[in-house]
Amino acid sequence: MKQYTLANLRSVELDELIRHRSSNFGNIVPLVHEILQEVGSRGDEALRMFTQKFDGVELSDFRVTKAEFDDAELRVMEETKRAISVARMNIEAFHAAQLPKLVEVQTAPGVLCRREWRPIHRVGLYVPGGSAPLVSTVLMLGVPARLAGCPEIILCTPPTESCTVTAEILYAARTLGITTVFKVGGAQAIAAMALGTESIPKVNKIFGPGNRYVVAAKSLVAQPPYRVAIDLLAGPTELLIIADESANARWIASDLLSQAEHGEDTQIVLVTTSESLAKRVQEEICARLPSLPRQRVIRQTLEKSISLLARNLDEALTFSNQYAPEHLSLAVKDAESLASQVENAGSVFLGSLSSVVLGDYAAGPNHTLPTGGTAHTSGGITVESFMKPVFFQKVSRNGFQSLANTVTTLARAEHLQAHAQAVLEREEKRD
Repeated sequence: MKQYTLANLRSVELDELIRHRSSNFGNIVPLVHEILQEVGSRGDEALRMFTQKFDGVELSDFRVTKAEFDDAELRVMEETKRAISVARMNIEAFHAAQLPKLVEVQTAPGVLCRREWRPIHRVGLYVPGGSAPLVSTVLMLGVPARLAGCPEIILCTPPTESCTVTAEILYAARTLGITTVFKVGGAQAIAAMALGTESIPKVNKIFGPGNRYVVAAKSLVAQPPYRVAIDLLAGPTELLIIADESANARWIASDLLSQAEHGEDTQIVLVTTSESLAKRVQEEICARLPSLPRQRVIRQTLEKSISLLARNLDEALTFSNQYAPEHLSLAVKDAESLASQVENAGSVFLGSLSSVVLGDYAAGPNHTLPTGGTAHTSGGITVESFMKPVFFQKVSRNGFQSLANTVTTLARAEHLQAHAQAVLEREEKRD
């Protein structure tokens, strides 16, 4: 990890550190745009070509069959099934509490307004696969989609070398009642859900994290001419840890390594008030790295990651709020006392025992979170992400009369005579 002292950095250097985000995907946009065009014009044929090219798998049918679901259920270990069940219960408990309630307000005598919520009809969930099949993402997306009441849920995930889907992913999907699963990954999966093909239906909104190709594809389909709704630009992973002298260097190193193994685009940041802790963390990382199976990926991540020495926790939090990390861990003596100072972060982990890994899997809050600095203006996935508010207004004769003059006056101020006339005509009618 590159080491810096915050107090010694000029503003331009600090800005550069903050701007240097792993989610920069400008150089791959032409390739992703080409994938979108191919899938849009050639449908399943293009999906087969890209699946063979990027995944090394030849498929004739993308949809997972009932037999594949049945086989997956037999192959998943009972211990894993129990873990999936516990994680699902915790995630459901947190997300069920978010279900929005009816709001009804009488804004003026005779003017009754309310807000009701409706589920998005057809949603597409993207679950990363490959070398790290994210079973937890099935739960993080599937649980709120089910709680929201979405009538149609489809799921796309990369195929394995044996031309199927990781058994644990299929088992988790089935436990949620999600049986429309397609063996398609990467940018081509986003293209298929955004545009529709012979096999994969076009969805109303796309959800899920992914590598920079997936993020680039989601960014493009959200713009003209596609205009498909997306949840947020989630990925690649980011972790910023603020630690003081009380922190456990081994635990800090473990948390940093845990996120570093997500992929080479990941960025991890340590901000500490203790120079000796920073040194011990570096030593722990070096000691643990050789034993980790994904050490090649982790080394590439570490080359882009940074360690910052802060004069105090206020300075550390100022930097963190500027950075707006996806995951923020407060490994300090009294983490709760600092919570109110956190302005920009996707998910915050208070105290040394609150490892970010717990949030990745089973604490309850969603792990699909804003990255690349977008935590300045947005948050993670909620049940409401799978829903939309609809407004209703009911106006009685008394209510109409109380609003008529105000509305006609404002309409004329805007030089919109037809608006004013719509009110005046009703004034002339007496029930």
